[in-house]
Amino acid sequence: MTHNAPLSPRPLHDLSGGGHPRVTTTARLRSHGVSTAETNEQCRAGGPWQQLLPGVVLLHPGPPTSEERLHAVLMYAARERGTGVPAQPGGNRPHAPAHPEAMITGLAALTLHGFSSTPPLPSLDTIDVLVPRLRRLRSTGCARIVRTPVMPDPEQVTGVPVAPVARALADAVAELADAGTVRRLLTEAVRGGHCDPAAAVRELNQARLLSRPHVVDAVDSLLAEGRARAEDRLYRMVREYGLPDPAWNVDLRLPGGPYLGGLDAYWPDQAVAVELDTRAPRQDDDALWSEYARKREHLERLGITVVHITPRKLRDSMEQQATVLRTALMASADREPAAYVLVLPR
Repeated sequence: MTHNAPLSPRPLHDLSGGGHPRVTTTARLRSHGVSTAETNEQCRAGGPWQQLLPGVVLLHPGPPTSEERLHAVLMYAARERGTGVPAQPGGNRPHAPAHPEAMITGLAALTLHGFSSTPPLPSLDTIDVLVPRLRRLRSTGCARIVRTPVMPDPEQVTGVPVAPVARALADAVAELADAGTVRRLLTEAVRGGHCDPAAAVRELNQARLLSRPHVVDAVDSLLAEGRARAEDRLYRMVREYGLPDPAWNVDLRLPGGPYLGGLDAYWPDQAVAVELDTRAPRQDDDALWSEYARKREHLERLGITVVHITPRKLRDSMEQQATVLRTALMASADREPAAYVLVLPR
């Protein structure tokens, strides 16, 4: 065999290199010995192949499946700069980058996460794909490019890298003008346990979506939903861990004096209060936090112990929060008596 002998083409059954042999890239075709001219000939009208996106080829006629569209969009968006080689979904390359180059986001991602209020994948005309801000890509065909300065850690859903729910939610809401649809998505995110209200609102705030009236209205409903779920968990924690029954949802006031604030639970005999911290990152977050801090400092000067509990802690470490609260109740015996306050129903 001479050095001038041509290399045998590699078999076409492994064209995609990622377990999806019906969709691949033109760069990978070339690596298998298929020239650009041959690819163009195969992709002619009525031919056996078709070009789904620039540089991405479907190796059969007829419409692509939802899975093929997802991987075609990822292959288009994740091509390495200067090489045209797609980053393999799932990080199969021996030296995968520390930050992913592309992941599915928006409505398609929410559908993959199991949302029932989003359209099924076959009915989506476009699939949102999240890429680093400096990538030089344009939206085309079924791929809509969404840019971000910092890529989140993807979640693997059916072998596809997908943006976390809160980020996918913000990218979906950015394209929606219908208030009812936005409210349904946000409510399902919380009610279905897909993400915390605070995480969802944080992403909406970072995406500068809280200036839109229909989004603000939906967020208010979302926060109310999140507070209701947190209150249910607080009731369950008191019951399941054998804590004494408090006075629920009360206001405190000094006799003949000023209003001290509302509390989610209060034990008058031990002068211990619980306040659910359901703040969400919004434009007025600093002012709201200052209000929380002032109220807490005022109550503690009166000898009242205030335990702040977040919805996330109630969800993820309920037993630990019960221990913190039980410790505060037991420690009341060693403290100076608190000032007398009026306990009023809220």
